Amino acid sequence: MKKLIPTFLFCFLLTQLFGQTQKKISTLLFAQYNKTIYGATLGNNPSGIGLGLQTFFNNKTKFKPTIEITGDIYLEDDKVYRTDLNGTPLNDVPSMVNLFIGSSFQPTQNFFLSFVAGPSFISGQTLFGIKPSIGFYFSKNQRWTGKLSYINIFNQDKVTKEDFGTISFAIGVKLF
Repeated sequence: MKKLIPTFLFCFLLTQLFGQTQKKISTLLFAQYNKTIYGATLGNNPSGIGLGLQTFFNNKTKFKPTIEITGDIYLEDDKVYRTDLNGTPLNDVPSMVNLFIGSSFQPTQNFFLSFVAGPSFISGQTLFGIKPSIGFYFSKNQRWTGKLSYINIFNQDKVTKEDFGTISFAIGVKLF
């Protein structure tokens, strides 16, 4: 009996030590709403909805590498045929897929800032985009999160060189 209690306590201590280690990655699934704030075809795609995955590579610093993949669809359309000055039709944004990579900064346990950039796929074009974000966790276990982002896609219209910009609000849940 005297050997059983120390053995049990040692095993309990080991499980607590290994149970407290931080996972190497954290992945969040987001549902998001985008409101278009500028673009050549603003009336044809004023708002959209979508899903996204964001993965944080956890380390011992407050700066964490991150990858974000999002897909959005723009269902609203004012059905106006828009052309540039030469009469060439302007491509609207029926959908958008972003594959962004960057870094996040987490100064506190419940708050983070991130900046990601990379390719954005719109109407058969591959364009460059950026996405700075402010995020927060609703609880200390970081299970639910919210995020406010600004998305800028450069040169969405090749003729006018006009950018496409949205404000995005997302609610997410931690997958693992």
